[in-house]
Amino acid sequence: MSHAFDILGDPVRRRILELLADGRRASGEIVEVIAAEFAISQPAVSQHLRILRDSGFATSQADGRRRLYAVAPDRFDEIDAWIQRFRRTWEPRFEALATEVARGKRQRRLEEEG
Repeated sequence: MSHAFDILGDPVRRRILELLADGRRASGEIVEVIAAEFAISQPAVSQHLRILRDSGFATSQADGRRRLYAVAPDRFDEIDAWIQRFRRTWEPRFEALATEVARGKRQRRLEEEG
């Protein structure tokens, strides 16, 4: 199985997943958006969909003559585990930022009241 970041390193595949994050989509809808945005052919989009499906990032199911694609969330656990290692680096910075924002709001409120 390919490493998650190898699969997601491609901007076309990332964009397809962004589309699927809003819910299931028919392959024709995906092809229409991706072909327009990236100026690639239907077979090229289909190849990206196959890679996403084969790597476990997307699922597909037949719906009559259409094929519906959806995000397969389990594969994102690998990415989350990797990011988790770095979260401790930026979380204190976000907490400090939130403290400063709250301090600034409090200061403005005190100045407006007084």
